[in-house]
Amino acid sequence: MTSNGVDVRITDEKSFSETALADTGHALVTELRNEGEAVHLLESLGSIIPQYDGKVRHDVTYQPGYQDQSYSRSTNTIRAHTEAPGWTPEPPRYLALYCHRQDRFGGGHTDLLDGEVLRERLPAAELDLMAAMPITFPGRNGSITAPMFETHADGRKLLRFSFNLLTSGSYEAKLTEPTPDPADLPAGAAGVSLAHQVSALFDEFRTRILIPENGLLIWDNQRLLHARSEYSDRARHLTRFWLSI
Repeated sequence: MTSNGVDVRITDEKSFSETALADTGHALVTELRNEGEAVHLLESLGSIIPQYDGKVRHDVTYQPGYQDQSYSRSTNTIRAHTEAPGWTPEPPRYLALYCHRQDRFGGGHTDLLDGEVLRERLPAAELDLMAAMPITFPGRNGSITAPMFETHADGRKLLRFSFNLLTSGSYEAKLTEPTPDPADLPAGAAGVSLAHQVSALFDEFRTRILIPENGLLIWDNQRLLHARSEYSDRARHLTRFWLSI
């Protein structure tokens, strides 16, 4: 295996759930027989929950009509973000992608970065912005206003972030539209600057994974940022799942 992910077999699901994700925050399971086997593994980690459209599975594959958007059903690059940061009471704990068919030309990588890299490397002013400035994150039913870095009473950390939201005001940025006035954006000019600084750190320190066919990539959505590289094979097909625990 050439990926930087953690290669895990499903013969010991308890060990997988307790150790692989806790170490790096992500794990790559290879050589599954089908999507059903992937679902069985995910159900050992937590509850598979509905996504934006109310369904528990989302097909990540090209569909016409999204050519000018940074969106899962386009072929465009998607910049660093966490999934569903405006979900209540909190974002999904884990995300998972099962690969049916990978891009035949080598694109469509899933990139990951631990939020601790931001805590270690961002300047103090940007860290203060992420920890202290409440941002309004749209959700499926309303929105939530919360800082990008949040620490619960028990010490558990939660990361919310969207490059697109901070720079365009939308999770699914229209790539052909003019740059908005920073005053109209969720965190103003400071948020735009932060987004680009986070993006630069992401590009420098990311883990880049090309999920193999019949492979399942799982990561901690409250801990890791993720992104996707551009691809050209419109037959590329993955399925996305959200999990709570």
